[in-house]
Amino acid sequence: MRKSLRFFLRFHLYFFLFFTTIAPKVVQAFTGTYGINYGRIADNIPSPEEVATLLRAAKIKNVRIYDADHSVLQAFSGTGLEIVVGLPNGYVKEMSANESHAMSWVKENVQSFLPGTKIVGIAVGNEVLGGGDYEMWGALLGAVKNVYNSIKKLDLADKVQITTAHSQAVFDKSYPPSSCIFKDDVAQYMKPLLEFFAQIGSPFCLNAYPFLAYMGDPENIDMNYALFLSTQGIDDSKTNLHYDNMLDAQIDAAYAALEDAGFKKMEVIITETGWASRGDDNEAAATVDNARTYNYNLRKRLAKRKGTPLRPKSVVKAYIFAIFNENLKPGPTSERNFGLFKPDGSIAYDIGYHGLKSSSADSLQKVLGSSPHAIYVILNLLIFWALDFLNR
Repeated sequence: MRKSLRFFLRFHLYFFLFFTTIAPKVVQAFTGTYGINYGRIADNIPSPEEVATLLRAAKIKNVRIYDADHSVLQAFSGTGLEIVVGLPNGYVKEMSANESHAMSWVKENVQSFLPGTKIVGIAVGNEVLGGGDYEMWGALLGAVKNVYNSIKKLDLADKVQITTAHSQAVFDKSYPPSSCIFKDDVAQYMKPLLEFFAQIGSPFCLNAYPFLAYMGDPENIDMNYALFLSTQGIDDSKTNLHYDNMLDAQIDAAYAALEDAGFKKMEVIITETGWASRGDDNEAAATVDNARTYNYNLRKRLAKRKGTPLRPKSVVKAYIFAIFNENLKPGPTSERNFGLFKPDGSIAYDIGYHGLKSSSADSLQKVLGSSPHAIYVILNLLIFWALDFLNR
């Protein structure tokens, strides 16, 4: 009996040690399904401390920034917010050419803030492939590897995920979704990058904007389809799948491109999506009503924790763009008007969040708005207190 028990325990010990050795832990940098981008190209937005308060009140846990600003990382310390920092495009070539520089950057901007600030990911560059700097295309993989090797040497590889976000400019023939592939000039850089991400368990990160797709072809795209509203949708004849909204179709187009490239099991995460609330004269779709509709329906869709027609078991995860309007961003007016909140921290439009308001002000507003009788009672109380004060 004892021999049998000893053999049983020894077998399970060896089994445990073997599989924990060959199967390294995969880092999950996204809690739940909803996150938000914290862009800061503005001179009129709240302080990082106020932003942390706002996000906690809204119960938004996943946050992405586009650099590793120390004031933000310090303000987020102890808040429980899970943040992905960005290594800006301007650093990509340098990090690719010099591993010691990558190590210094990781030590200064990531390791020094852990564990107080929950840095769960590093995004190496943003929309590099498909962009105009071809030298950066060739440098991206080297930068990714050097940053990853740095976190591995610092024993952070099981805590910090390495990614890079792509625009839809990397795709060719994306309609219908099943026909999507990577562009020929992109593929030679994309495939080695995907091979490395597959080895370390990183997802494919995509910035997907039905707003931009609609703006590019308003005559052939149904606005309701882009806004998650009732519509006939589209049918993909190759897969016999039906799509009732454009975001799902964009995600499945990415899955199709990944499968064509040999990476069928890789997860797709949306790292940017949103709708502009204001635009130039030629941006008629950029309205408050449309922005409210898109972001409200997107929030409902993500809350269902369901997948897409092609990947029904892969729950859709998305970071919304963005917390604030950014008044210093270049380009068309729409670029400066993607925020869910106004520069003073109040809501830009109502999708169920509250802005930076004191609880007493919120309570008073609710009471005042409840009935004429409530207003009458409060006014009489104020008059009573004033008279009492004057008579003292």
